[in-house]
Amino acid sequence: MFCDVLGHFQRDTVAKRRHSVTIAGAFTMGLLAGCAGVGGLSADTPSEAKNSAVAARAQARWQRLIDGDLAGAYEYLSPASRTTMPLDLYKAKHKVGMYRSVKVDGVDCEADTCTVTLSLTYDYKRVKGVTTPLVEKWIITQGQAWFVDRG
Repeated sequence: MFCDVLGHFQRDTVAKRRHSVTIAGAFTMGLLAGCAGVGGLSADTPSEAKNSAVAARAQARWQRLIDGDLAGAYEYLSPASRTTMPLDLYKAKHKVGMYRSVKVDGVDCEADTCTVTLSLTYDYKRVKGVTTPLVEKWIITQGQAWFVDRG
C-alpha cells in the first residue's frame, strides 16, 4: 500500500513537471513569435527605415543575380510573383554572367509600395560595361520588402 501511495506522488510529480515544461515551452514559443514580429516592415514604418531596408534588399537581390545565384534571387520575389512565375521560368529569364555591378541610386516608399532606382552595369554581346538606369517596384507585406516582377 505504501508503494501505491509513493507511486501516486511520483506520477503526480512527473505529470506536474511535464505540465510545467509544456507551459514554459508554450510561453517561450509565444515570446519568440512576438519578437519575430517586432522590427518587421509595414506601411506604418517610418520612411527612412523603409527606404534603408528596401535599398538593402534590392542590393542583395542584385548581388545574387551578379553572383549567378538565381534561386537565391528568386527568394526576393513577392509571394504573388512567385505564384505566377515558377523558378525554372525565372532562371530562363536571366543570363548568368551578364550582370557586373549594381548601384542603388534611390528609394521612394509611399505606404506599402516602393520605387527603387538603380544603375545596372552589364555586358551585352561585344559591348562590355554598359550602364543602364533601371526602375523596380517593391512592396511591403508580411513584414518584409519584396520585389514585384512584372514578367
